[in-house]
Amino acid sequence: MKILYIHQYFKTPDEGGANRSYFMAQALKEKGHQVDMLTAHNESADKSKRVDGLNVHYLAVSYNNKYGFIKRISAFLKFIMLCKSYIKKHNNYDKIIATSTPLTIGFIALWAKRKFNIPYVFEVRDLWPEAPIQMGVIRNPLLKIWLQKKELDFYKNAERVIALSPGMRNHIEKRVPNVNVDLIPNVADCDFFSRVEEKDEDLVLQYGVKNKFVVSYFGAVGPVNDLMSLIKCAELSTHLPIRFLIMGEGLSLDSIKNYVSENQLKNVFFIPYGTKEEVRDVMNVTDACYVSFLHKPVLRTNSPNKFFDAIASGKLIITNIQGWIRGLVEKRHIGFFADSDFPTEFSEKIKPFIESPDLLRKYQIASRSTAEQFFSRKKLSQHFVQAIEGKSLRQEAEVRSIFSLSA
Repeated sequence: MKILYIHQYFKTPDEGGANRSYFMAQALKEKGHQVDMLTAHNESADKSKRVDGLNVHYLAVSYNNKYGFIKRISAFLKFIMLCKSYIKKHNNYDKIIATSTPLTIGFIALWAKRKFNIPYVFEVRDLWPEAPIQMGVIRNPLLKIWLQKKELDFYKNAERVIALSPGMRNHIEKRVPNVNVDLIPNVADCDFFSRVEEKDEDLVLQYGVKNKFVVSYFGAVGPVNDLMSLIKCAELSTHLPIRFLIMGEGLSLDSIKNYVSENQLKNVFFIPYGTKEEVRDVMNVTDACYVSFLHKPVLRTNSPNKFFDAIASGKLIITNIQGWIRGLVEKRHIGFFADSDFPTEFSEKIKPFIESPDLLRKYQIASRSTAEQFFSRKKLSQHFVQAIEGKSLRQEAEVRSIFSLSA
């Protein structure tokens, strides 16, 4: 098949960020499909180039995680317009893969289906518009109703819908019972990341963490990520030999840096957002990874990329997320739940892992084992290929089994 893969935030491993679309496209290519990626970049002009066997078409749509609501919406709308212009000139595709967020990707896929009769698969990474509605970003009642109606249109007209978590799948199936929804979670890159027995001494010195228990946070630093919950834990853990490393970017980063500086928190350090190799370096010196979101029901359904990097690296997981992530962490014994409403509990829960290297190692081994057994990139990318090819997913019962642990 000749496939057009639309992802506004497409990133290669060299660029850092979420690489799911890159790996899924590579899996399709390896099965003999031609994949054209349609995405955006912050340069002033469109361009196309060959990237590891993929034809990648970059549209000139500036975007930054620090953008406010209006600038984000403007970027989404511009991307829709430019994608339509591209598809008008290049519409000899057998299928489209449209991956959110944003939900506005659905407008492009639905338009292409109606105008050029190109079927599409809709991949749901976050529940829009439910997330911005619960966050209070979208308040106009008429706009809510209209967006929810469009969400249904995108699902109903899709050949297939792929959800990244059981909560997302349940939401979609409840909204549109007759739509075929497949559960294909985010992937753990168990080839690139590995569990290390001994930290690299050069990296330990580079990051200034000698004789310290290291808790790291990777990824977006926006309002929904609730990184202040980690800062509160750091404030109440100054009596422990912990160093908190933050490698991220986003709208809330500057305010969090200011808070750390104003309150003279000497145990919190910020690292520039980096490539996948740089993430691996920080993982090397890390003992535990912190995964967080605000306490909003819709955010419990999320499938955060860095959680999967963390378990592939065999790290203790600390999370403040209710829902499937908490269930998985606790029932697989790979970490613990740190309720952001009670930050004083953090130091008591982490103390046993600081005092007992054997206990820490046991949890870290279980973390890596969970990644290998249930979230292997190679295995799940093949599930993705099967879904795009219109086949029934083999081994889906195995994927369901791990999520049943976290119900």
